[in-house]
Amino acid sequence: MNTDEKAIATLLAKYEDALNRSDTATVMKLYASDGVFMAQNFPSSVGADAVRAAYDGVFRAITLTVKFAVAEVKQVGSDWAFARTNSAGMVKVNATGQSSPEANQELFVFQKVGNDWKIARYCFSTTNPARA
Repeated sequence: MNTDEKAIATLLAKYEDALNRSDTATVMKLYASDGVFMAQNFPSSVGADAVRAAYDGVFRAITLTVKFAVAEVKQVGSDWAFARTNSAGMVKVNATGQSSPEANQELFVFQKVGNDWKIARYCFSTTNPARA
């Protein structure tokens, strides 16, 4: 990995930590101001206010304990890159306290803003078996 790709891998570790702490404020520091969050089964959240509201909603509803595995990080220009990851762990539904396995595949698009890499676009889909 080159220096930029290593910086992106570090950003992904910070994102994992923020998810596991249900920390919207830290998540928002990792996103570009015009970032887009595309959660499975929900419309896209576009821009900082919508992304913040989406994460606040996620963290009210569930608590995650997940670990990311970085499958690839590729820089495709001086200020653009993408990463493909997989995550696995547990999710607890806060309303019921019920926990179940969590597993996803993720695609991140990063943009260099100033000297820092930021999440420009993020989407995920479950890799858990379909529930009946």
